[in-house]
Amino acid sequence: MNIILVGLGGALGAIARYSITELASKYIYTSSYLGTLTVNILGCLLVGLAFGLYADIKSDVQLFFVVGFLGSFTTMSAFSTQTMELINNYNFGEATLYILMTIGFTILATYIGLSIGTLK
Repeated sequence: MNIILVGLGGALGAIARYSITELASKYIYTSSYLGTLTVNILGCLLVGLAFGLYADIKSDVQLFFVVGFLGSFTTMSAFSTQTMELINNYNFGEATLYILMTIGFTILATYIGLSIGTLK
């Protein structure tokens, strides 16, 4: 049952991400990355709200919404939650390192993937 909840939430999250990004890019912003940024910020807001409201509850709603929907909607929600856990536990150095490594390595990985993908 858990896998079905996560899968359904994930499918809806992916559809929502695509729809919001497309609408924002078409009607609000001229750059597509700003649509993605909007989705990532919204996803982080929602995951913070969800964890704040349901911190002590392990429920089907959490699996569906947090793991499935938000996990598919934005990976930034997981990144921001893990960073906040480090900060809340006073692991400031580790939080800083995690932030820098995440941003740096994901951009580097994208560059490497793009470079490999465009080899002829």
